[in-house]
Amino acid sequence: MSEILHPLEAEVTIVTSFQDADPMGVIYHGNYFRFFEEVRRIMMDQLQYNYLEMKDSGYMWPIIDTRVKYVKAIPFHHKIKVSGRLTEWENRLRIDYEIHDAETGSRMTRAHTMQVAVDIESEEMCFASPSIFIDKVTCWHQNGYVESK
Repeated sequence: MSEILHPLEAEVTIVTSFQDADPMGVIYHGNYFRFFEEVRRIMMDQLQYNYLEMKDSGYMWPIIDTRVKYVKAIPFHHKIKVSGRLTEWENRLRIDYEIHDAETGSRMTRAHTMQVAVDIESEEMCFASPSIFIDKVTCWHQNGYVESK
């Protein structure tokens, strides 16, 4: 594997909504995954491998594992920065996330999600990521962009 010159990462700033909060006024734990999904969507758009492109390439990528460590409760109407970084891609797609207070920079959450490629036609899980994905990640790591076809 060659040196990674440009890690694949993304960040989004969000102001939490009342609808995201539980009766105690803090963000309901299940809503954190919506924040992670927004970062993952941006990252896959950067790779030119969003969900429609995944489907067109013949693969779906279901989540097979998640882990969330809630460090500090996030109140509603609070500005947060959600960041993600691709950390595994050869056999599965793993993204590590952090949520920080946008004003103080203090970490509020750490998490990861893992997805695997499943061939849409055969519905079989792939034990290695498809070459279309590996090629895009390799191109990003070397150039900081993916060449359009």
